[in-house]
Amino acid sequence: MAPPAAEREALSMVDTAWLRMDRPSNLMMICGMMLLDARVDLQQLKEVIRARMLCFHRFRQRVADSHGDPHWEFDPGFDLDWHVRHLVLHADAVLEDVVSELASTALDPAKPMWQWHVIDSAQGSAQGSTLVLRIHHCYGDGFALMHVVEAMTDVDPAHPRRARTDLAARAPARGAWERVLGPVAETVGDAARGSLAAAAAGAGLLTHPLRAFGYARRGADLLYQAGVIAAMAPDAPSRLKGELGVAKRVAWAQPLSLFEVKALAEGLGCSVNDVLVACVAGALRAWLLEAGDTVAAQPIRALVPVNMRPPGPVTELGNRFGLVFLDLPAGIADPVERVRAVHRGMGELKNSQQPLVALGLLAGMGVAPEFIKERVLEALAANASIVITNVRGPEQPRYLAGRRIGREMFWVPQSGGIGIGVSILSYAGQVSFGVVADLARVPDPAEITACFTTEFEALLLRALLMPWPRRRT
Repeated sequence: MAPPAAEREALSMVDTAWLRMDRPSNLMMICGMMLLDARVDLQQLKEVIRARMLCFHRFRQRVADSHGDPHWEFDPGFDLDWHVRHLVLHADAVLEDVVSELASTALDPAKPMWQWHVIDSAQGSAQGSTLVLRIHHCYGDGFALMHVVEAMTDVDPAHPRRARTDLAARAPARGAWERVLGPVAETVGDAARGSLAAAAAGAGLLTHPLRAFGYARRGADLLYQAGVIAAMAPDAPSRLKGELGVAKRVAWAQPLSLFEVKALAEGLGCSVNDVLVACVAGALRAWLLEAGDTVAAQPIRALVPVNMRPPGPVTELGNRFGLVFLDLPAGIADPVERVRAVHRGMGELKNSQQPLVALGLLAGMGVAPEFIKERVLEALAANASIVITNVRGPEQPRYLAGRRIGREMFWVPQSGGIGIGVSILSYAGQVSFGVVADLARVPDPAEITACFTTEFEALLLRALLMPWPRRRT
């Protein structure tokens, strides 16, 4: 029996695309992790989830008719105990192994596709709990999910906040040309409206990426960038490319000081993002050389998500981001020159319409026949080797269910045949770096996270030894 019309909500075209991109070798699932400073009370955590996560009605919904007319419907048998699971690590268990297994395991499509896993040590309550959230990408992008996590946490545990207001789906008014041209045009129209608002606010690409779409109304630019993507040659061949398996492996590095990263960026006249992405390029270079490979002059290309939400508070869940293709200068040996190369590359993308075109492609994939969807995924895999995303989290420490969150990190899914994803997250003065990789491509991603830390230290030392101009008195 079909649910009442009032309980049915159609998936957006882009959310449908992320649903349809699922494949056994690449699950469209975001994994996040919190390290708490003390063991959490399971019942208290469930009450927080019940009051401050389930207040967003989307998380009580599952996807129905995913292969026909996908829509959201409330799960009649919703069971919070199924969505919040407790695991106990024995003495010989390794946290990375457990999280890697969770990242390789699909969510149940018959239920709302998210789960919290509370992981405790069998050694006693002296060690804090680890929380792992797994959620399907069709529920929202990283920017939307950060809003949800922020709603669940407190700045002061003695004064917990109230539950947030539900985010209801609101359809913007459509122009005549959008009604005629259909869903892809509607997606472009949504992006254009948001981009024009951002341009009016004077946002910049690196602090507010929406500025990249300030000229989205110029159809010629859109057509040009569509041609650029269509004619893009594959990036450098490396061991990152090839057949994928099912098993994934996650790793994370020791956190960096956000203060040091900002100081380094200011000294080099670039953004924090430039510094961190350059360290990713350096880490890939070091890892490839250590494996005995030659690093070609041709750059390794990354897919980088770009936020396309209008400035201000998040008003809806779902996915509202485009993608740009960024060349990673892994062939450059000097760490400072790598930063400058990344800075130039990001500068060239400032006024690019690539994110808008990519969002239109994703919308098209939501309604296109299966063989077209597969062709698009193959093209993405051929033109890029890695996904890199950078999300800014809270600046002050947060508390969840009365426990202080010591660290936050997450792992981004990859589309098509891309076998490695890099996630960068700032939280409470720290920068966390995580890697998730297909075992067939990167057997031990911890080697890459170790290289990332080494590359940042090398860049910091190189910058300190540079001949700086003398200050005038």
